[in-house]
Amino acid sequence: MSDPSAAPQLTLVVRRTIRATPERLFAAWTQPAQLRRWWGPEGVRCVGAEIDLRVGGRYRIDNAFPDGKLLSIVGEFETVEPPHQLVYTWQVDGASGTLERVGVRFRPDASGSTEVVVTHERIGDEALAPSRAGIDLAADDRVRPAVTVGSVCSLTSA
Repeated sequence: MSDPSAAPQLTLVVRRTIRATPERLFAAWTQPAQLRRWWGPEGVRCVGAEIDLRVGGRYRIDNAFPDGKLLSIVGEFETVEPPHQLVYTWQVDGASGTLERVGVRFRPDASGSTEVVVTHERIGDEALAPSRAGIDLAADDRVRPAVTVGSVCSLTSA
């Protein structure tokens, strides 16, 4: 029998440049009403968001799939530095296994746009990486009226 802790863990890094300020994007990521508008991959609706935005504060994001299935993501904030950085744990509610970690950086550039860098670490199942990318990339298409300038996505194993 194999040791699950010995399984390779993946890291997904998504970079997007969006025509919006770090303040606006940080708010879109951390205010429940705004988060519900853009969260989730294509076809998935965010039907609930609870956020206690402080180090040690918890969050819960409820996602409704087209087939009616409801999946909730829960975690705890490890770093909260408005409007520049968030770090939080990530786990499907009720699931066991490795506690994943997500870091989000908001880096302004000279043009008035912001590079958003999402680093999703400790993904224990390679099959899950595309779904993580879908959630991490959703900000690009739904944070309105922000316009995407460019993007890069990479996946590595540790």
